[in-house]
Amino acid sequence: MTLLSHLQDQFRHMEWADAMVWQAVFASESALADDIVRARLHHIHLVQRVFLAVWQGEFAHCQDSNERQAAIAPWVNKGSELRGKDLLAWGQSYYENATPYLATLSESDLAQPVALPWTEMMAAIIGRPLATSLLAETLQQVTMHSAYHRGQANARLREVGAEPPSVDFIMWIWLGKPFAHWQTDNSQ
Repeated sequence: MTLLSHLQDQFRHMEWADAMVWQAVFASESALADDIVRARLHHIHLVQRVFLAVWQGEFAHCQDSNERQAAIAPWVNKGSELRGKDLLAWGQSYYENATPYLATLSESDLAQPVALPWTEMMAAIIGRPLATSLLAETLQQVTMHSAYHRGQANARLREVGAEPPSVDFIMWIWLGKPFAHWQTDNSQ
């Protein structure tokens, strides 16, 4: 197993887990109507998208902090108006772009530095310069960040009376690394 193949598996798992959570949401009217569940899922999909934009060079033209702030500003509320089937479709469509992007990568690409447009803002918040992040590290960040907030969404599902799915990475392996199944009964 190479680092690249492992990261590609992490992304396949992430898509499967996202789809499983969405199935649980659509299986419960209370979950589908819950603003906290919606906010968690929106945040997951928004962060996935902004990192993909970084990897694909959308912010590469930014020369200074003002340009970076201006470029990132439209992302803050992107997709925030979406609900239900529309938010699910927005989340699913991320993978239509991310999966082909991952297929273009080589092992050597993973060691390339990645300039995140919000680095200066974060450095100001924590009060020190930040170390350079590599492509492999930012790819891993997206999968871990998504898992963290997916866990929050699952906890909220239980709070509103829904049954959260078991979406651990090891469960995905035990099930034979299934592909994502995005179709839900109410999303047809």
